Amino acid sequence: MQLSGAYSVFANGGYHINPYLIAEIDDARGTVMSRADPLTAGKNAPQTLEPRNAYIMNSLLHTVATQGTGSGTNVLKRSDLQGKTGTTNDAKDGWFAGYQKQLVAVAWMGYDQPKTLGRREFGAQLALSIWVEYMGRALRGIPQQQMDRPDGITTVDGELFYADRTPGAGFVASIGFDNTNPMAGDATTMGGVGPAGMQAPPVPQITTDERKQIMDK
Repeated sequence: MQLSGAYSVFANGGYHINPYLIAEIDDARGTVMSRADPLTAGKNAPQTLEPRNAYIMNSLLHTVATQGTGSGTNVLKRSDLQGKTGTTNDAKDGWFAGYQKQLVAVAWMGYDQPKTLGRREFGAQLALSIWVEYMGRALRGIPQQQMDRPDGITTVDGELFYADRTPGAGFVASIGFDNTNPMAGDATTMGGVGPAGMQAPPVPQITTDERKQIMDK
């Protein structure tokens, strides 16, 4: 429920809504005993995320769902899906949280009494297949809907940026870790978005044991 609420903020453009399980309770005579009064995005729900921030997150999560670990969603042949896989330590939980503009769904696979699902099991294999099966039926007949692009966003070399934070004009690519001078490593990318503008991170040093653990997974 918490994940559904969290991902809905991206889906609806930055508004926090409260998921609920029961819409209405009536007595034997049809009298309404209780009725949910949910918040509505764009009306009475609080805005907790700037629309352009939500839009850029949607772009990132769309890439995950179409080209990354969530690319299994491509079997639905839709271009309006976003999502993210997740696997906890020792593969005790497998997740896929994804959404379309009108619908957020989260699938989970695991044991009630936590134990590993198997060292080669991941959210992309287990939970994603459940999500795809559900969304394939839930979105049947529903036209594709792209996210509305808010004001204040521009593109540079095909990448999205805040219009007031572009390379060379306020965008910070990296910040150093010198405690005596925290901004010593500041780089505002004068050379564009690619390698000329962003410093490549150092190559991590991986031990033999770590490499074996990674390959086993």
